Amino acid sequence: MNPRTRREMFARFQRQRPEPTTELEYNSPFELLVAVVLSAQATDASVNKVTRPLFHRANMPEAILELGLDELTDEIRTIGLYKTKARNVYALCQQLIDKHGGEVPADREALEALPGVGRKTANVVLNTVFRHPTMAVDTHIFRVANRTGLAKGKTVRAVEDKLLKVIPKEFQLNAHHWLILHGRYVCKARRPDCGACIVCDLCDFRDKTEACSPELIARHATEEI
Repeated sequence: MNPRTRREMFARFQRQRPEPTTELEYNSPFELLVAVVLSAQATDASVNKVTRPLFHRANMPEAILELGLDELTDEIRTIGLYKTKARNVYALCQQLIDKHGGEVPADREALEALPGVGRKTANVVLNTVFRHPTMAVDTHIFRVANRTGLAKGKTVRAVEDKLLKVIPKEFQLNAHHWLILHGRYVCKARRPDCGACIVCDLCDFRDKTEACSPELIARHATEEI
């Protein structure tokens, strides 16, 4: 995929969703951090179901610690790996208090030092809360980047680095959300919905499941590619 085509791809995503954001529900940097930690190998919908009552009871590090590990574990028991996640969130809260005054740090190194926080989680927080043009590559983004030809790579980090290199700077802030949503609802793993894809004609995927929709593409396309 050439630079001109990449620019057109993201111009269309922008026209479709001018202000994309995460589907995780949160009202503070701390709530988002906890939600992202809980979302590993779980859907956003399942995480939202447990964080709504959890954050109603405890939405600050001090409140989580006061709640206690057993109560926290019980609150999130319906999501996968809940025991490990509860331990990580509990330890994360203690570390936020001990080292960061209870605040979520806006620094990658500090974020990745927190229990249960890896590079992808740090990238989500840095991008969504602190507005850094980072790229958190999950399974959806990895698939879309490789399948479309946007940024091919054999590893998550390789795809992340290439995306940050090839995506035009004016689109980098929101690119993470556009690609996730596109992979989640259109460019799906088993059967991509090519007929409903606004970038179908730009995509390098040879085994398209359906013909591109000229009407849909025309509705979202810019004046020239």
